[in-house]
Amino acid sequence: MGKTLAFLGPRGTFTEEAARSFPIAEEVQRQPLASVIDVLQAVASGRVDLGVVPLENSIEGSVNATLDWLIHQEDDLPILAELALPITQHLLVAKRPEPLPLGRITKVLSHPHAIAQCHHFLQKHLPEVEIEYTNSTAMAAKMVSEAPDQPWAAIGTKLNTELYPLVLAEESIQDFSNNYTKFILVGKESVPLPVSEQEKTTVLVTLPEDFPGALYQALAAFAWRKINLSRIESRPTKKGLGSYHFILDIEQKVDDVLLPGAFAEIEALGCQIRQLGSYPFFLHRS
Repeated sequence: MGKTLAFLGPRGTFTEEAARSFPIAEEVQRQPLASVIDVLQAVASGRVDLGVVPLENSIEGSVNATLDWLIHQEDDLPILAELALPITQHLLVAKRPEPLPLGRITKVLSHPHAIAQCHHFLQKHLPEVEIEYTNSTAMAAKMVSEAPDQPWAAIGTKLNTELYPLVLAEESIQDFSNNYTKFILVGKESVPLPVSEQEKTTVLVTLPEDFPGALYQALAAFAWRKINLSRIESRPTKKGLGSYHFILDIEQKVDDVLLPGAFAEIEALGCQIRQLGSYPFFLHRS
């Protein structure tokens, strides 16, 4: 029996697409869970082997629930891989004997983010339809599939046409073609993955409260070694106003010299540093 992999559900979401797209070289059994926290805690507790959750969207920014859990976790749950998935929204309608023209659609259902991402299409082609918000794009797809006699449409993933009796009324209706979401694969044990052209290391840096200029000096430890950082993000420590953790993405895997030297220099400043993972990065092309 293969490993179990939990993902942010329900079925038919972009997170399930990501879970299917990670190039894991062994069989996995995928299981949808209700929230990011449910997925991460299921992996941390050992109820499942692996988890896939969203980390960052190129349009809407970081997923704070994922970041905060990784920051404040007590268990060692490393990032094993990262995948950038293009977010392509489609207009879905129920299968019926005759195609449903756009002009006959009276209601569009989807998650608020998906509706917002398709604002231009809706304004141009469906300016007067009723909009109904749902908890997920997958829920919208399911509702439309269960009401084939209603002139409704859902905005969601192409994957939903495999799960429900739906067809694509219009493809790629999102406003921005460069809309990507990064998903991470987490687990307590490594899994077989192919070699990637890009490797990353993510660390968490906590500054001493009584050291002015500590962030500048911590970043300088990377700069003079010519180590490139692709992301710097702050999150509250929850200890008081003005107290932050800093998450750094480093564009290389952990080596024997450069990164250990930078980490040691940062710790000598009185900073705390914790490695969240050193892993391959994959870009999924639709």
